[in-house]
Amino acid sequence: MERRSGLGSLVSRTMQAMDPDPSALDIVIHPAQILRQAAKPVEAVDDAVRAVIERMIDLMEEYEGIGLAAPQVGLPWRLFITRDPDEAKRAVVWINPELEVLEPDAEAAEEGCLSLPGVVVHVNRPLSIRIKGLDENGQPAQAISSEHIARVWQHENDHLDGVLIIDRMSSMDRIRNRRALRDMERG
Repeated sequence: MERRSGLGSLVSRTMQAMDPDPSALDIVIHPAQILRQAAKPVEAVDDAVRAVIERMIDLMEEYEGIGLAAPQVGLPWRLFITRDPDEAKRAVVWINPELEVLEPDAEAAEEGCLSLPGVVVHVNRPLSIRIKGLDENGQPAQAISSEHIARVWQHENDHLDGVLIIDRMSSMDRIRNRRALRDMERG
């Protein structure tokens, strides 16, 4: 992507974020600034948003992920997709999601991230979650889970708030992953 400065660049980036070319989207790698920004609500679910969703599903499958948030493809939108690896169903879309913790007891488990290739950390997360939002047609949707998918929802929702798994890792995980992180930060 061409780098520009000044007001023209701001307008260009804003327009691009509103109506991006889905074919140009790819996984954004840490330390990209978009990964640290809070995403904005999706105002309308239209064909342009659905085209982005289709591209995100293709990317998630191509990179063998189980979740992907819009900031991970360079878009500041409150939108993510997930798929349950134990089910053969199509990816599930969550637009403007809201999570509610139903069971505050937490459990640590390993997590990776498509935007942090080669990094695996242990993250404590609540066990039971309710999620509410819109589906790919702009219709209200909700679900409750105490399964692995609840962890995936929380991980992807973190992306919408500019939070990465490296923000939640222990000092031991930081040591274990320092080379991969250093390589990413050097570009």
